Amino acid sequence: RGFTRAPRPGLPAVSSSLAMEVTAPTTLQALNGSSVRLACTFNSCYRVAEKQFSLNWTYQECHNCSEMTLLQFKSKVVPVEQSRFGNRVKFTGNLAKFDVSFTLSDVRLEDEGFYHCYVLNPPDRHKGHARIDLRVLTEEPQERDSTVAVIVGASVGGFLALVILALVAVKCVRRRKQQKLHTDDQKTEEEGKTDGEGNPDEGPK
Repeated sequence: RGFTRAPRPGLPAVSSSLAMEVTAPTTLQALNGSSVRLACTFNSCYRVAEKQFSLNWTYQECHNCSEMTLLQFKSKVVPVEQSRFGNRVKFTGNLAKFDVSFTLSDVRLEDEGFYHCYVLNPPDRHKGHARIDLRVLTEEPQERDSTVAVIVGASVGGFLALVILALVAVKCVRRRKQQKLHTDDQKTEEEGKTDGEGNPDEGPK
């Protein structure tokens, strides 16, 4: 009776569908010597419980380089990497709004690289991840007249925001159902193992 439900063709496995949805800009530019906010938000069907919530920001200098933890949250925000960033890292997010962003001050050329945002908000079981490619500029880029683009972008952005909210609500309902189904499968598998072992106290009569 013990079994694990196999994913249907064309559909993601349960573990993939239960992963946290973390959002961050793919690429971010900052002027040398300025301050930059590395924005990272996440969607969750559950409120944040600070004793269980886990956040890790890591820095990776290049694609093949190892990641170093620069900030983490375990019951409280704790800056970790002091030798490279010193006191230039400050948490500027808001957990109640699912915002785990931080601000890097006095940006330097050597700060270029990849910044990874890892989030886990139980009872969600799978950690979510987003990556930002930070590029440091030595001079300000040329300004462009983008009035029309801003107006169009604002209109489209408002519509997309409503669509995203609707999708999040639907995904939350599906995620909870899938988590319950996954839990039921685990229970069935455990019952199957128990039935196979039998009761040691019973013997032939």
